[in-house]
Amino acid sequence: LDTAIAVLPDDREQLWNALVLGLRDYVEKNGFPSVVLGVSGGIDSSVVAALAADAIGADRVYGIAMPSRYSSGGSVDDASDLAERIGFHYSVEPIADLVAPIEDQLHLTGIAAENVQARIRGMVWMAESNAHGHLALTNGNKTEISVGYSTVYGDAAGGFAPIKDV
Repeated sequence: LDTAIAVLPDDREQLWNALVLGLRDYVEKNGFPSVVLGVSGGIDSSVVAALAADAIGADRVYGIAMPSRYSSGGSVDDASDLAERIGFHYSVEPIADLVAPIEDQLHLTGIAAENVQARIRGMVWMAESNAHGHLALTNGNKTEISVGYSTVYGDAAGGFAPIKDV
C-alpha cells in the first residue's frame, strides 16, 4: 500500500489553474469558437490573454490593440510583443477617428473624453464578438471597480471577465 501524499501546487499555480478551468468550461460549454479581447500591453490584458491561450489555445484567441491620442506608443509595442510571445491573432484598430466626433459634438475634455475612449474600445471588441461569434472577454476586476478605475460600458464590457474576482 502506497501512502505517499501528492504535493499540491503552490497557491498561485492553483489560482491560475482554477481561472484556466473556469474560462475553458465557460467557452466550451457555451459553444464559443474563440474569444476576443482588447490588449494594451498592460498587466490586466496580458494576464487575460495568457489565461485564454492556456484555456483554449492561442489559435482561438483574438487580441485587438486600439490606440488613440491617450495611448503611448509603448502600449502598442507591448501588445504586439505579447501577441508574438503567446501566439494569438493580433490586430490594431486605431480609434481616434471614432472618438473625435463624440468629443467634438459634446465638447468633452479630461476624464469625460478619456471615458469615451474606453467606451469606444468596448464597442469595438463587442462588434468583433458579434461579427465573428467570439466570446468577448473583459480585462476588468473588482479592484479596478472599487477604486473607480474602470469605465462602465467600456473596460467592463464583455461577456465574461476571467479575472473579475482576482
